[in-house]
Amino acid sequence: MSVKDPLPGCFITVEGIEGVGKSTNIQFIQDCLERHNIPYLQTREPGGTDLGEKLRALLLHGAEVCDDAELLMMFAARAQHLSEKIKPALQAGTWVICDRFTDSSYAYQGGGRQLKLDNIQRLEHLVHAGLQPNLTLLLDAPVEVGRARAAKRSAADRIEAQDLAFFNRVRAMFLSRAKEFERYTLIDAAQPLARVQADIKQALESLIRVSS
Repeated sequence: MSVKDPLPGCFITVEGIEGVGKSTNIQFIQDCLERHNIPYLQTREPGGTDLGEKLRALLLHGAEVCDDAELLMMFAARAQHLSEKIKPALQAGTWVICDRFTDSSYAYQGGGRQLKLDNIQRLEHLVHAGLQPNLTLLLDAPVEVGRARAAKRSAADRIEAQDLAFFNRVRAMFLSRAKEFERYTLIDAAQPLARVQADIKQALESLIRVSS
């Protein structure tokens, strides 16, 4: 199904390398929407559906997969996620907050794995059918800062265990896309949390005003 007209709900994605505070700030976004009495669905990628969560387990904790298989598995999970959860919610007027989306495929598989961006773009066109986020919040911090924070949480998964050069390429791709697309709001995640959340609140309130 293609998306010809704007859907009633708004689609917010939260992006960034490991350790930039996505989980903490997604909770902050939920709290903001609740204060405005806006119904929302909070979800994640890869994941969000039964199939997506099974693919997530294989991608992050299962056997080694080649880079092309990793990319295709990400988009298989995304196709199911869009069909089963994201598009129905948006069509019902529910806002969607998604922890990672296709920008992460460009950053991790395109930047990090150095796969051809043309192939990612073809998959995006096939799977999205015209749908793009209304707002993408990119939480950005130097790779060393993010890795130091992430190391305090839990053992690294298959992607988190990549080397410094990999994550520098990931970050560079995120920043490149932030310059290219107006839907991005770049947030300095190395700031104190109160400042980060003040910047997020400003972006959210702007979207709420435009959407009301």
